[in-house]
Amino acid sequence: MAEARKAGGVTYREAGDQYFEQRKLRRHAGVWGLWALGVAAVISGDFFGWNFGLAYGFGGLLVATLVITVMYYGLCFSIAEMSPALPHTGGAYSFARSAMGPWAGFATGIAETIEYVVTPAVIVVGIGAYMNSITDDLFSFTLSQPLWWAIFYAIFVLLNVVGVEASFRFTVFICIISLAILVVFFIGAIPNLHFSKWAIDSNGGWFNDGIPGVFYALPFAIWFYLAIEELPLAAEESADPKRDIPKGTILGLNTLVVTGFLILVLNSGIAPGAGKISESSEPLLDGLKTIFGSGTSASILGLAAVAGLVASFHTIIFAYGRNIFSLSRAGYYPHALSVTSGKRQTPHIALVLGAILGWIAAYIIYKKGTTQVGASLLYMAVFGAVISYFMQCVSFIQLRRKLPNIERPFTSPLGIPGAAVAGAIALVSLGAILYNADYRPGVYGTALFYVVAVAYFAVAGRHRLVLSPEEEFAMTGGAHGHPEREGYGTTHLAGGVEAQMDEAPGPPPEP
Repeated sequence: MAEARKAGGVTYREAGDQYFEQRKLRRHAGVWGLWALGVAAVISGDFFGWNFGLAYGFGGLLVATLVITVMYYGLCFSIAEMSPALPHTGGAYSFARSAMGPWAGFATGIAETIEYVVTPAVIVVGIGAYMNSITDDLFSFTLSQPLWWAIFYAIFVLLNVVGVEASFRFTVFICIISLAILVVFFIGAIPNLHFSKWAIDSNGGWFNDGIPGVFYALPFAIWFYLAIEELPLAAEESADPKRDIPKGTILGLNTLVVTGFLILVLNSGIAPGAGKISESSEPLLDGLKTIFGSGTSASILGLAAVAGLVASFHTIIFAYGRNIFSLSRAGYYPHALSVTSGKRQTPHIALVLGAILGWIAAYIIYKKGTTQVGASLLYMAVFGAVISYFMQCVSFIQLRRKLPNIERPFTSPLGIPGAAVAGAIALVSLGAILYNADYRPGVYGTALFYVVAVAYFAVAGRHRLVLSPEEEFAMTGGAHGHPEREGYGTTHLAGGVEAQMDEAPGPPPEP
């Protein structure tokens, strides 16, 4: 690192060729790979997690899902505009950094880290429950839940370390398998559908808790879509991010809207009914047993259903790896976390660290004796998500106003009103998370982690920043940079950046 330069309350250090050579990513993904990444990241929400919202009545969860669907369209159209305009791996952090400065960038980045590190922990809890149910039926043995978690973390961290090509090929494959098992369930469920009996009467009516029930159900409705917004994190591994990321994002969201509403209606509307599956760790397997019986065929299909959980588990491990990588490359996190592995060019240190943190979070909740480990972790993940969503919506509005002339290959048809509505719903969802006492302890722990991370940035992180692609774009408003080096950083400070830093005194104008 060369001499330090201060700007706007943070300190930048010039990084040389070797720094960025050790932090390269490899381009590979096309539009269908990105579509599969987005759908696969979320598809586990149709297999496990959403069902906990049925505790507030089918009607409560249905209305909550409609509200959250509106939020995600506003959010995803905003992201589809921002991501090709700022095609860097930083994603949400990058948007907030360019719109509102380094403090907002870090606040958004750490919220997204929480979301993507905790979400695989939620999913692996579901995987463990499915696996024990299946192995007990087929082979009459079970394993401890933490051991199942460790096994699956080890397998899929390794797959992500192997390389982006293998990772994306597996993503496309597992996404198609997941959708296929859902189609089998949908077709099999229709003849068994008795909606009023199983979705309504078995669960105490439409609205168990009235309007407050809708409010409480919002975080569980988010589970139908959570992580579709991760696609910008693949910007530096996309063959054509300016064209493909907007297409992949919107196409993926449309796919998830269809599967989400179908699973909500059909899984609730057949035996054992909404009342029973509201407490289940394997709701889709319960539905498959209704269709095919409790024998071997249902268990084999249940094993296939694990594919849906694995799809999201694998792809969100990818997401936290890139999120930690981008924040580390820019210096917000310790620099060592962004080193990529030799020829494979994957952020192996970030991938392993995120797995360790996720496993520990799940284990702590598990050892506390909480019966709903998955639901508690889900609330923790959604806590980080909705903070990130709100900040991204504000970033969209700020970028429209402050950088009206940057190249925008895609323009959101919903514009500023769409982002404003999505941001407002995200804030309401945050209120629901904080208001529900059932899961508050885990949320308090997550909030404490957030505060500690911000304290680290205030004391140390803000003095170790590097002009990564995200930082250089933010400092120059996109007017400078080194396009020939796009994808892994810059070697020298752009002339415009040096000029801003050398001007006396005071911070550079934030774009």
